[in-house]
Amino acid sequence: MNSSEPVTIDGESIRLGQFLKLADLAESGADARELITDGEVSVNGEVETRRGRQLVRGDVVAVAMPQGEISATVA
Repeated sequence: MNSSEPVTIDGESIRLGQFLKLADLAESGADARELITDGEVSVNGEVETRRGRQLVRGDVVAVAMPQGEISATVA
């Protein structure tokens, strides 16, 4: 999947770990932490290793999966 699905958040920002779960890019907080620690997550094209990274509307989060990269846009 190459397109980026918009995922609406409440408020002005959301932490990366929370967004991964909200966007169904990770099944749990532990799964999100592992993906981030392993360098599988990028924000706006750059690998992000901070689970607490604050995301704002327009940020694009991508996760490298065995079947290809999947992504979601903060909306």
